[in-house]
Amino acid sequence: MRASRPRLLLVHGLLGSLDYFEPRRYLPGVDLFTPDLIGYGQRRSEDAHITLADQAAMLARFLHDEIGGPAWVLGHSVGGIAAMLLADLVPELVRGVINVEGNFTLKDAFWTGRIAALPDAEWAAEYGAMEAAPAAWLEKSGIEASDERVAWARDILANQPYTTVQAMAQSVLDTTGAPDYLGCVGRVLARATPLYLVGGEQSSAGWDVPDWVLSQARRVCVQPKTGHMMMLEDPGNFCRIVESILYGEGCLSGT
Repeated sequence: MRASRPRLLLVHGLLGSLDYFEPRRYLPGVDLFTPDLIGYGQRRSEDAHITLADQAAMLARFLHDEIGGPAWVLGHSVGGIAAMLLADLVPELVRGVINVEGNFTLKDAFWTGRIAALPDAEWAAEYGAMEAAPAAWLEKSGIEASDERVAWARDILANQPYTTVQAMAQSVLDTTGAPDYLGCVGRVLARATPLYLVGGEQSSAGWDVPDWVLSQARRVCVQPKTGHMMMLEDPGNFCRIVESILYGEGCLSGT
């Protein structure tokens, strides 16, 4: 018999949110929370200070004020950084971390590094082109552009202005390039906070997870036949993996 309903905070990545694939439809037994990060969605006007440290502080307030107690935290891509910072900031409010291809080193920042280096006008034009042609953006990412995925991609790209994306990209470099970021990860693991790593079969080989993190993670789960945006490619299987982690069943539907 399964335990009581777990609580799960979903932290989106460089592009948000994680509501687009309707995770509640796939995880009816989980209390889900999908807040917008600063600069995104309903918070897109709050762009004075967009750093990952600020995002973690905002999420800590959300855990305390809105959830009202400890929860699991899932962070996708750049959201994985925020999840680790959050677990270090308020360990008493984080039951465990599910890190979905989240950045650990600057080697993971290949796209964000490029975005941060572009002149504002050049990035604005490139982002505008992505918004105008979501199917082409998916196909360039190696994802078959079905009608549903194109609709999802359109929602994802419209969720934040290009300025937010560039500010967050710069913060990725500043945060993961600092020595204390891996120190933060080490502190989280030293407290025995459960850490699960989830990657897509087609992208996880390029994920630069330090060996000492791999050795201390509870499990590494690989979602078959998907890449970095595995929840867009196969949301049902993604949610089955997440559910199995929350209920201590390993990596069902993964490997």
